Amino acid sequence: MFSSMFQSSTIPLLEEVVTFSQSRHKVLAANIANLDTPGYEVRDLSVEDFQERLREAVAERRRPPIHPSLAGVAEGYLSPGEIGGRDRPLMAEISEDPKTILYHDKSNVGIEYQVTEMVKNQGRHNLALTLMSNQFQLLQTAISGRL
Repeated sequence: MFSSMFQSSTIPLLEEVVTFSQSRHKVLAANIANLDTPGYEVRDLSVEDFQERLREAVAERRRPPIHPSLAGVAEGYLSPGEIGGRDRPLMAEISEDPKTILYHDKSNVGIEYQVTEMVKNQGRHNLALTLMSNQFQLLQTAISGRL
């Protein structure tokens, strides 16, 4: 009962956003940590790819349910509980970032760009956590029956 209640909300999607932003934060921090490493090339997780895959997962989730006898026929169909599941991760691949300058030591770590991306990533992370917290508060209010 509680499992379906959580899965029918936006909590699984918000969980994916939090997980992505945490992973991206680690990659961006590694870029800054290697600022003075000669030849180091910037890595990043593609926000655009993640958002596209998240949109696809939401579209699949909104598809009308099929009859239980045909459940195995629809390949790739996502039930509400599979959006944040391990069998279809939404994590984007690490990619080279062409948006920075290549310096004389062949590194391309621009501190200003990396810090700006970290700040934007932190904002995305905080927003997802705030929305998730609000979802839990709404569920708690609904369960307790009080306003």
